[in-house]
Amino acid sequence: MCLGLPMRIEELNGPSALCSADGHFEGVDLALVPDAQVGDFVLVFQGAARRALDAQEARLIAEALAGVAAIMAGEADAAAVDRAFADLAGREPQLPPHLAAAYAAGRKEA
Repeated sequence: MCLGLPMRIEELNGPSALCSADGHFEGVDLALVPDAQVGDFVLVFQGAARRALDAQEARLIAEALAGVAAIMAGEADAAAVDRAFADLAGREPQLPPHLAAAYAAGRKEA
């Protein structure tokens, strides 16, 4: 499985950047987010920034990934899982708007 990681841009180098996450530094291609600046967060997948993130979204993704790592290592209890997925805990799953519309259009009332 491949995951996108939230990273912070530390330094711009033309069409690429030096980005960091948890003390790890990586060169990242910025072709898909050309307006990104130092200090911005980007979602990085296979060495390329796919889209810009705001600080809160970057934090939520990082917390979820840390939660998954803790679960896989057998180090997470139910409270830790709820903290890692705070934006999802205690609510019903929701379809994205385009899928919700398609679902509603295809649903038949009884």
